[in-house]
Amino acid sequence: MVKTIIMRLFYILSIALIAIACQPQKEYVRTEGLIFGTIYHMTYEASEDLSDTIQSTLNAFDWSMSTYKEESVISKINRNVSDETDEYFRQVFNSAKEITAATGGAFDMTVAPLVNLWGFGFSKKDSVTEAAIDSIRHFVGMDMVRIEGTHVVKDRPEIMLDGSAIAKGFAVDVIADLLEAHDVVNYMVEIGGEMRVKGHNPNAVNWRVGIDKPIDDPEVHNRQLQEVISITDIALASSGNYRNFYIKGGKKYAHTISPYSGYPVSHSLLGVSVLAKDCMTADAYATAFMVLGYEKSIKIVEANADLEAYFILDGHQDDYTIKMSEGFSKFIIDKP
Repeated sequence: MVKTIIMRLFYILSIALIAIACQPQKEYVRTEGLIFGTIYHMTYEASEDLSDTIQSTLNAFDWSMSTYKEESVISKINRNVSDETDEYFRQVFNSAKEITAATGGAFDMTVAPLVNLWGFGFSKKDSVTEAAIDSIRHFVGMDMVRIEGTHVVKDRPEIMLDGSAIAKGFAVDVIADLLEAHDVVNYMVEIGGEMRVKGHNPNAVNWRVGIDKPIDDPEVHNRQLQEVISITDIALASSGNYRNFYIKGGKKYAHTISPYSGYPVSHSLLGVSVLAKDCMTADAYATAFMVLGYEKSIKIVEANADLEAYFILDGHQDDYTIKMSEGFSKFIIDKP
């Protein structure tokens, strides 16, 4: 009897060991590529290389939200040749609506005509007039556009949408969800500086991420880190005016266009990094905070348990001031 039991246990153990041995081994995969005019980097622990699936998913997303593709969903809506949306567009739009309300209109996808007026990199700034801004502001406002069923309804045909301040963050979430659907529990997904992480890195610790110093370095030739943070199961997005600005009359104007005034913002907030549960939220709030400035932004963060933020403010001469929400400090692990 005892011998029979031992033989059965040995048999069961052998089967279990064989099953384990047949399981594909997981290892960390690193992949990078180009999308949305920027570079993405991803590291994830998986039993297969998902690079092709990641790239094809990003390409599909690009055909939804890219304003640089004439036949994308958002471009056709902007040109009024179609009012039909897809799932990607609806998720971005609905989230944008919520954040517009939460920020008092500081985040606004309908700022697109103002962005076009100023031109990429402010290439048209010398031709911008007060009259032109005033005329455009009549059709800037998220309250003038909505989704009914699967269709976009505009109150005015001149309304155009710009998803650049939220869509990249959502693309990060799309890929993070894709990885989780493939049973990936340890990953870092980063697209153009926006990221979402889960689990741990290849060194079996939380993911380490740097926050840049506010150096006037548009071409990023001299990148330096202000902080290093340790994060997991969270998303991070940053926005800053220290690399995207122009100077006129001795005054620095940022790349962020205010939907309130129609002009580039000019205040002491140089940059902000936002932590949130998902990257779409972090991305949109980071842009909204650059419109609002520090004082109004910190009040929003303090009232929202799902947000933390790190602010870099302009100081005297070449100096600057650091401020952060109370909860953000626990993520800082090093002073580079």
